[in-house]
Amino acid sequence: MDDTEDVQGTVIGIGTIGAIALYAYGRFAGETLFGADPTVLAITVFGATFAALAVLHGAYGRRDFALAHGVAAVGLFLLAPASSGSQILGGYLLLLAGGLYIAVVTIRVRREQQEAEPAG
Repeated sequence: MDDTEDVQGTVIGIGTIGAIALYAYGRFAGETLFGADPTVLAITVFGATFAALAVLHGAYGRRDFALAHGVAAVGLFLLAPASSGSQILGGYLLLLAGGLYIAVVTIRVRREQQEAEPAG
């Protein structure tokens, strides 16, 4: 039997908790954290989460997922310090492109896995 570990969920969970903690700190405890806006830090942490997923997918040979997560990470990194409409639009478009690809391929792979499983 092949035992595999789904590290993607763990990485997303850790990144999300970190991002929420930074955002909550900024919202409820202080306006800055080490001189930086906590919301910008939260978005950056979430971008780093996607970058880590890109590296993991690349290491496991899923270059398409690696590229999609990398594109989403770049979108988040553009959004974090965005000060102009074009930066915001560019960040959202990259995030949308990467996210759509990830969603479509994930749904397709899961559907194929369900069809391959014998009815029990």
